[in-house]
Amino acid sequence: MQDHARVIALVQRVTEARVEVDGKVLGAIGRGILALVGVERGDTEAQAERLAERVLGYRMFPDAEGKMNRSLLSIGGELLVVPQFTLAADTKTGTRPGFSTAASPEDGVRLFEILVKIARQKIPPTKTGQFGADMKVSLVNDGPVTFWLQASPSELS
Repeated sequence: MQDHARVIALVQRVTEARVEVDGKVLGAIGRGILALVGVERGDTEAQAERLAERVLGYRMFPDAEGKMNRSLLSIGGELLVVPQFTLAADTKTGTRPGFSTAASPEDGVRLFEILVKIARQKIPPTKTGQFGADMKVSLVNDGPVTFWLQASPSELS
């Protein structure tokens, strides 16, 4: 396993979001989180499980005082999970992304599906994009509030 391998989610607090493929809406949500998920080479099932827990429990919604103290689960919000392999791109040098750090499509699908399965255990109507498809994602970012979450191997020790 690579030392830097980490399952990644770019999470955005939204008032609404949707994903379409070929003009057909695959998933649409109201108030909740849009999670764009990337998987790197060497990532594990344990990391996907940990990231699912982080997405569901991350406190990014305001409480009565306006502080970010409430999670998606605590507000009864909705979740849209979209696979986005470009999050695993190597952008350290040059002006073109490299994808040698991204997981294989098979591993990416497998770990994405693990994350979605865990999410659906807590939020059954979780919606998803389509792995490998040319998707059109639209959203209204609430705040705007956006966070980069990850689950690294060191976090699981």
